[in-house]
Amino acid sequence: MAFTDTEPRGESPEELSDDLSTAPKNDLPPDGMKIGFTGWLRWMWRQLTSMRTALLLLFLLAIASIPGSVLPQRPVDPSKVNQYLTENPGLGKFFDAIGLFNVFSAPWYVAVYLLLCISLAGCIVPRARLHWKAMRAQPPRAPSRLTRLPESASWQTDTASTSPQQILELTADDLRSRRWRVRTQAFDDKTGWVSAEKGYLRETGNLLFHISLLALLFAVAYGGMFGWRGQALVIEGESFTDTITQYDSFKSGQQVNVGDLPPFSFTLDDFRVSYQEEGEQQGAPRSFEADVTYRSEPGGTPGQQTVQVNSPLEVDGAKAFLVGHGYAPVIQVKNAQGKVVYDAPTVFLPVDGNFTSNGIVKMPDNDPQLAFQAIFTPTTALDATRGPHSTFPAANDPAVFLSAWKGNLGLDNGVPQSVYKLDTTNLTKLGLKGLRPGETWTLPEGLGTVTLTGVKEYGTFDVAHDPGKEFALIAAILAIAGLSLSLFIPRRRVWVRVTRSKTGGDAATVEVAGLSRTDEAGLRPAVDELVDAVMSVAPPEPETADQNGDDAAPTGN
Repeated sequence: MAFTDTEPRGESPEELSDDLSTAPKNDLPPDGMKIGFTGWLRWMWRQLTSMRTALLLLFLLAIASIPGSVLPQRPVDPSKVNQYLTENPGLGKFFDAIGLFNVFSAPWYVAVYLLLCISLAGCIVPRARLHWKAMRAQPPRAPSRLTRLPESASWQTDTASTSPQQILELTADDLRSRRWRVRTQAFDDKTGWVSAEKGYLRETGNLLFHISLLALLFAVAYGGMFGWRGQALVIEGESFTDTITQYDSFKSGQQVNVGDLPPFSFTLDDFRVSYQEEGEQQGAPRSFEADVTYRSEPGGTPGQQTVQVNSPLEVDGAKAFLVGHGYAPVIQVKNAQGKVVYDAPTVFLPVDGNFTSNGIVKMPDNDPQLAFQAIFTPTTALDATRGPHSTFPAANDPAVFLSAWKGNLGLDNGVPQSVYKLDTTNLTKLGLKGLRPGETWTLPEGLGTVTLTGVKEYGTFDVAHDPGKEFALIAAILAIAGLSLSLFIPRRRVWVRVTRSKTGGDAATVEVAGLSRTDEAGLRPAVDELVDAVMSVAPPEPETADQNGDDAAPTGN
């Protein structure tokens, strides 16, 4: 039984119930409402591209980055990862299984990263389309009753000297001079209005912020895929070549071919460091300088530069930053026959702020095999409690304290060892001796001599190629600019309406109102400023002011 809303219904409630019970129930599908596969895809896309989901993914990405800062990462320092696995076999195995030792390349981290990019793109595209339409559209029509708005004012004026159309035109010109976008409706002997809006840059800034954030994510991803970074330790007088074997540690993106690294090289000619000599900050470093001679390719024209902490060496798209330094005592060892078996500057690692440093010297080719555990002190001091130590980081009174060992170093079994550690399990201790530059120690049992021939310094360089950093910097600056626009530029609308009085004559009602599209307290001054501008061309009638009890004061909210 078909009917429309316009057809009269005369049936009783009982008849209506019978009709409904016997009518075919074909309003819904037999199996109920189903959105189908396409509907589910549309629903999932809307959920993914919502701002709530984007914020959630950004929060998850920040949480997921924490293990990468707390736990050692295999691409940066695999030795520390192995040490962690040795010290924590159960927990370490679990962490390794879920990728916490290589967080930024883990599938789950990449998945969150990609979902965040997709979510931001899905948020930005429709909003940009709507904002483009809003930028091209005219301000909205004036509401019929402006006095109902929270910020409004109205008064009676005499249009004998200034016509309603002139009031509207002068008001529109004033708003345009203050950079409002203006729309007018000419006076038609009954009413006319002016509509104005400003603050479009607020939404522009909001979009700029989100676009810049998306660009920042892409820049970081691009730099991670095509960038590389490594650390190298270079002793004074020695050279570094940009090949994978020259790095102490190296990390590269998935799209980097380590065989195609730029073929530059540099030699550390001289390393200089100065410290504060006295006062509360005695021993604090004041300057680091490394004089280097570099070439962009083998056989290329050499160049010279002084590398400082914030002044890296830039060669062929790579930068070499000076990040640390230390001492490398030059130790010479001769065997029982007087043959030199070791003569080289040996890197010592500092253990305190005054550069008391530890080092190891190994001679697996000697017969018998020899090794030395050593402590280097730039400014030497001795006491019964601490033993040899340094009292100042500069090499004012350098000395090296050696502990000699002989036996099987364990290097013949093919298992690699750290050059900074010595396993003394299968070794026999020969004795202890302290040497200053130029002094020689004759080893017990006639096994040879050890001489400290001098002291050199070394610099630690962080060599990096990051192709995305410039884009990331630009994106970050634009994001801050966009955020500032969205926070500090208010979006406002104002209207002015002039209506002919119903009593006829030259009397007219002027209404002014404003509306803020954001929650901000600056709308009332803007409306007051507009009221003053309109009143300058359409002053209130004296009787209106008298009725309000305040000369030239309009009524309003």
